[in-house]
Amino acid sequence: MTPPSESMRALIELTSPVKRIRVAGCPVDQLSFTGAESEICRCIERRAPAHVVFVNAAKVVNYRRDRRLREAVDRADLLLADGVPVVWASRLLGRSLPGRVNGTDLMERMVKVAAERGYRVFFLGARRQVLNRAIEEFKRRHPDLLVAGSRDGYFRPEDEQSVIAEIVASRAQLLFLAISSPQKEMWVDDNLRRLGPIVCQGVGGSIDVVAGITRRAPMWMRHSGLEWFFRLLQEPRRMWRRYLQTNSLFLLAVCAAFVRRMLGGANPEQP
Repeated sequence: MTPPSESMRALIELTSPVKRIRVAGCPVDQLSFTGAESEICRCIERRAPAHVVFVNAAKVVNYRRDRRLREAVDRADLLLADGVPVVWASRLLGRSLPGRVNGTDLMERMVKVAAERGYRVFFLGARRQVLNRAIEEFKRRHPDLLVAGSRDGYFRPEDEQSVIAEIVASRAQLLFLAISSPQKEMWVDDNLRRLGPIVCQGVGGSIDVVAGITRRAPMWMRHSGLEWFFRLLQEPRRMWRRYLQTNSLFLLAVCAAFVRRMLGGANPEQP
């Protein structure tokens, strides 16, 4: 039997309910890159507020040990597999994901779609200078992009009301949130309903990539699940401990889930 084309897979995803599985206990949606793009556009067109979260190995580990992050992730509208190891683990555990939906790639794609469809976008996070450079680069690539507003991520808790008011007043339909995890997930979880009909997409350090501050790994490393290693080489002092801990804990969690599956016990990977 001939496998379905990419366009046919996208149509199937668009007309079917999004299926949510679990990888080592953490929920993830069975969506491809094209399916994720279609779901975000559908939310924007229907004026439905939505929280888009990207799940990598670190997110799986922190989901298991951080109650507040777990609540935010459980309430999110789209949970996308941002890490190749998450995709590999899903296959090992018998609940295969279509593939990786990288956060930086999806941000760049959604900026292009926003320019084509006239969506109003708001950028929140990063340093002001870096944010300006990224927006200039996006405008260079997509002159029709409607930037409804922008604000750096260094605001105090007492400024939160004014930040929310600024986003609401901008009438933005798509918010790119460049704040570290788990702060960004919890911030959106706390404030989504106050922001109006907007899709909030966490982008982490992707703004730094667009601004030219951080380099991305070569394509072969991205496809091989080694993008984390490339980042480690760039910032060894800051990243080594995080990756050593989270990658080890992720591997242990996946192994434990696999053993439970093989022994035929209660399946923690069921939605």
